[in-house]
Amino acid sequence: MANTLKLPVGIENFEEIRKLGFYYIDKTRLIEQLLQGWGKVTLFTRPRRFGKTVMANMIGAFFEKDEDTKEIFDQLKISKSPEYEKHRNKHDVIYIDFSKMPEDCNSYDQYIGRIINRLKKDLIREYPDADYEEEDALWDILDCIFDMYDGQKFIFVMDEWDYVFHKTFITREDQQKYISFLSNLLKDHGYVELSYMTGILPIAKYSSGSELNMFLEYTMASEEKFNEYFGFTEEEVKKLLQDTGLEERFELVQKWYDGYHFGDMDIYCPWDVLNYVNK
Repeated sequence: MANTLKLPVGIENFEEIRKLGFYYIDKTRLIEQLLQGWGKVTLFTRPRRFGKTVMANMIGAFFEKDEDTKEIFDQLKISKSPEYEKHRNKHDVIYIDFSKMPEDCNSYDQYIGRIINRLKKDLIREYPDADYEEEDALWDILDCIFDMYDGQKFIFVMDEWDYVFHKTFITREDQQKYISFLSNLLKDHGYVELSYMTGILPIAKYSSGSELNMFLEYTMASEEKFNEYFGFTEEEVKKLLQDTGLEERFELVQKWYDGYHFGDMDIYCPWDVLNYVNK
């Protein structure tokens, strides 16, 4: 029966998963949790292959007002929330995938320059009447848009914030420049409605003093609140195995892939489980 289901092995685009009918374990209640808490800047750190990019895609697809994603959310858990219609496709979203690199990138300046230039071009195209120059700092341009467009706010969705930290060309000085960039972009600005960030590394260890004290940071080790939304819970693994006719193999899967236990919850790596089921 395993071959009768389309399993999203290696697919990280939430909209593609939903529109093309891939098997999907509903994690959309995370959106409701974010709306209830509504912290200005929230960072979720998880190991690799734990579905962070799919979740970031989901957040962006839900809030982005230039899209109509009613069809892909209407049958999911978030659609039962009283906040559903109020927020679905009602916000301006700035989505940054920090894992995208310039061609032949060998310096931090090349890396961050590409991100900044692309964002500036998008903003200048969308808000042509704002009084700023292209050479202005990114946050100055956003502040100007906020002032001239009736308090225009943005939801920032930032995937893999720490990707560049794993590159050999990054120095400690570059790391501090990058932290300053994030602080200047997100801290104490009226244009920030909400910021959702993902990564592997905790950001607090790279900042000093109050530089990034606006972050609400959730790790698997320090916080239990959101653990069910990243990775597969034991019940979700059992359901997947049942749906693929492999329920008798649960003990084997549990033995091989039950790699994380936090609080009273066992969490499985989605990549490992999906690959096993797809064999």
